Order: sequence, then C-alpha cells, then structure tokens
Amino acid sequence: MIDEAIKAYIREHEEELIATRRKLHSEPELSWEEENTTVFLCEQLEQLGIPYRRTKPTGVIAEIKGGKPGKTVALRGDMDALTVQEMNQDLAYKSKFNGKMHACGHDAHTSMLLFAAKALLQVKDEIAGSVRLLFQPAEEVAQGAKEMMKQGAMDGVDNVFGIHIWSQTPTKKIVCNPGPAFAAADIFKVEFTGRGGHGAIPQDTIDAAVVASSFVMNVQTVVSRTIDPLHPAVLTIGKMDVGTRFNVIAENAVIEGTVRTFDSETRDHIERELEHYANTVASLYGATAKVTYNRGTDPVINGEDSALLVQKVAKEAFGEDVVHDQKPTMGGEDFGFFLDQAPGSFALVGCGNAEKDTQWAHHHGRFNIDEDALKTGAELYAQYAWAYLNQ
Repeated sequence: MIDEAIKAYIREHEEELIATRRKLHSEPELSWEEENTTVFLCEQLEQLGIPYRRTKPTGVIAEIKGGKPGKTVALRGDMDALTVQEMNQDLAYKSKFNGKMHACGHDAHTSMLLFAAKALLQVKDEIAGSVRLLFQPAEEVAQGAKEMMKQGAMDGVDNVFGIHIWSQTPTKKIVCNPGPAFAAADIFKVEFTGRGGHGAIPQDTIDAAVVASSFVMNVQTVVSRTIDPLHPAVLTIGKMDVGTRFNVIAENAVIEGTVRTFDSETRDHIERELEHYANTVASLYGATAKVTYNRGTDPVINGEDSALLVQKVAKEAFGEDVVHDQKPTMGGEDFGFFLDQAPGSFALVGCGNAEKDTQWAHHHGRFNIDEDALKTGAELYAQYAWAYLNQ
C-alpha cells in the first residue's frame, strides 16, 4: 500500500522541507497577491522537470505522468496568507511584513505538496497514472478553487485529495473521517429602514434600532425551532451598525452575520427563513427590510472510499495509532468545490504541541506549527497518490 522510497526521500529531506516552509512563512502574500510564491514554485518545478502552467492571476497547476497508464489523482495545497499581525516575535523566520501572516498554515501546505512531488518523482516510472498538483491561491476568500477549476484544474481528474495542518489536533495525528468535515460558510446582510427623528419625540419615528434588536433576539429560533436538531447549523450575528448619536432615533440599521451548515436542505431553509423573519419583524414595526445572502464555500464532505483509503495509508505509513477521531468543524474551506467535481477527501494533520507553543488557534497572531508535522503531511500527500493510483 505504501512505498518505502517515498518515505525515505521525505525523511532524508526533512531539513530542506522545514527550510522551505520557513522561507514561505517569512514572506506571506495575501489572496490574489501570491506572485512571489507562484514564481518560486515555477522555478522549483522547472528545476525538477515537472511540466506546469501558471493560472491567472496567481497559482500553479503541474502534473507528474507515471510510467504506466491509469487514472489521475489531484493533490491540492493552498498558499495565501491572512491580514493578521504576527505576534511570534522570537521566531527567526517571522513575517517580514506588518499586518500579513501565514496564520492558517498555508505555508506548510505549499511546502508539503512541493516535497510530495519531489518524492513521487523518485518512483515516477512505477506510477500507474498521473498526479496533478494544484498550488491554489485565494482560499481565504473562498475564490481560488473556483477560479482554478475555470482554468482546467479538475479536467480529467478521477479523485482529489487535500490536507490542512491543524493546531487543535496533536502532532502526528491524522483525521479523515467519512462524511462531513468542514461546513458550508455563507454571509448575509440585513438592512432595515425605519423613520428617523428626535430622541425626545419617538411617536413620530420608526426606530430602526428597535427593529434590528428584535430581529437579533428572534432570528436564533430559525435554528432552535425550525431545524431538526440532528442537522447541525450555526447562525451568528457578527456585526450591527445602527444610529449616529445619542439623541437621534435611527432611521437605518445594518446587520451582518454568517450561516454554517453541512447539507443543502438546511442551507436552503435558513436562507428562506432569514428573509421571512426580516420582513416579518420589519412589518411589525412599520419598517422595511432588504436581505442579501451570499453563498461562500460548499461543505467538505469526505467520500467514504477515499477517507478509508487515507486511514489505511496513514496506519501503514505511520502506525496504527496515528488515526485520530475528531468531530467535524463549522469552519469553512473552499476544497468543497473540488469535491463537487470528483470524489475524494480532505485530511487534517495535527501540528498542536503545547511544549512547542503551537496549540494556538488558526487565524491567531501566535499561530505556529510543530514542524515535526511537515514530514507527516508531505508523506501523506505522496503515499495517498501512490496508493490510489496503484490500488
């Protein structure tokens, strides 16, 4: 099931793998700005002799064609950073740019996928099929996967596999359960319009603050009273903008929030109910409402065959106790768009280690990874491709 030459290559080049990740960590680039990362990858692939092409505006699609005919498996690693100020001041490889940081581990994903490609080259002639490498931009804004697919990323792909480094999972543990892994992540905005006026003359007004407050207090019953409790859902109000000064009754109120679900029926239901609740509350007070609902990422639902293959590969490569059971997260990931096009799965590779201070949450300024996880992720990428194509 696993190939010893792949394992040996990753082990022998671990220091180089770590150095590559540190270079990328120190030079973070935001979504759609990953120009230097793209150039670096193109140079690396050219040196390796792996055919590639740039996607627009950033990103790279490359392909390793095996020595035997067979299917095509795609491996995806994202590469964009976040608008987060790094707080790890003692790191020699901390971000060089204020307000920009690899606070989600995409520097690790890019490095692991690059070294997985290097390892697969060692057994290229024995591969039955092709391995497509997707170095994806703009995951953090949920746009990169769709754009890469428009440019042919998934054309002819039979199976797709991705990895996310995960600080909430212990180092060297791997999570890949069949079924839901990441939720659909949607954004909504509700704009209420009332009639403003003087704070001392409320009878001549329609107070948008009261309307918006009533909506906030009632809208949670969409989840608690209209959805089957066995279908997980989250509706969060994250922002409320209302009023201009202490003695003016507000004419306008704007509310923004997010919805997280795992299935399309629940997703559709919440979208409809948000519109219904907003209009009903507005009507109660004589105001009007406008609802804007934007669908972000699709849910990441691991295929059973693929997820079980990941578990089998992981156990054979790293030991029986490496597979870790963990509940799905309501976080969003645009890898779900790839799974809409082909079967596959998405694994979490643990990098949390309190002794190395790498237990901080993703998107936090103190986020970092236990670099022992890099060789696990790189090998898992390569061994999965090998196992899928040669099974």
